Amino acid sequence: MYEYELQQIRSAELIRRAEHERLVREAIRSGRAARREAAERAAANEAHTRRPRRHRSPRTA
Repeated sequence: MYEYELQQIRSAELIRRAEHERLVREAIRSGRAARREAAERAAANEAHTRRPRRHRSPRTA
């Protein structure tokens, strides 16, 4: 009976750990998506400025 209870405790701990890892992955994914979206908005805003783009000369050797 004691071994069965230990197995139940281990199983519950593994389930909790897996759920935590899923939540962490989801948070990382949503953070990346938010940064990507912010970068796209910034690029869109920057592309519509009225000032001409500054052309840089090539690097010298």
